Amino acid sequence: MLLRIRVRLPDRPGALGQVARTLGAAGADVVQMAVLERDNGRALDDFTVVWPAGAALERLIDGLGSVPGVEVLGVWPTVEPQGAFPDAAVIGQIAAVPEHGHKILTDAAPGVLSADWACLAQIAAGGRAGVVHVSAGCLDLAELPALEPLRPRAFTAPDGVRYAICPLGDQVLVVARSGAPPFHRTEVCRLEQLASAATAVLARGLVRMPG
Repeated sequence: MLLRIRVRLPDRPGALGQVARTLGAAGADVVQMAVLERDNGRALDDFTVVWPAGAALERLIDGLGSVPGVEVLGVWPTVEPQGAFPDAAVIGQIAAVPEHGHKILTDAAPGVLSADWACLAQIAAGGRAGVVHVSAGCLDLAELPALEPLRPRAFTAPDGVRYAICPLGDQVLVVARSGAPPFHRTEVCRLEQLASAATAVLARGLVRMPG
């Protein structure tokens, strides 16, 4: 299975290699790494690894925790999108079937952001949000939390679910995950850029999205 691992580590030569070696020694196969931020001599990195199904995560977490200066912020299951350039692939799919553009974007968002599910919400009078489309993985969505202010941002709901949102005209793309760290600002930025690219493609084709 695939796991996403978020760690904070010293921003110095050799630290990243030590983390990668520790992951390998624990039995994890690193398939992707992303630097989220670097500040004050520390770095925040996300690793995507292949982890043996059924293997205890404690071995992985304890191994990383034994590396001097490394702090494990979260380990959670993920389903990575296919291809070397997933964002471009999503835009290509939207351009091919523009009448379902926002739904395609919603279905792709969990894979792009290592989330559990996503939905497309319609904002009505009074700021109330009604769900118009949900991705796979959204089993029982009774009610969305308050989405205001309507701008690209991340927040944590009272029940602990992490959200990232991005307006799409009078609709809002909502991405959610549980048992994971909050969405980082770079993830929110990626969501905003993806939504902006999708909107540009749809506008160029003069496609009016269904409400």
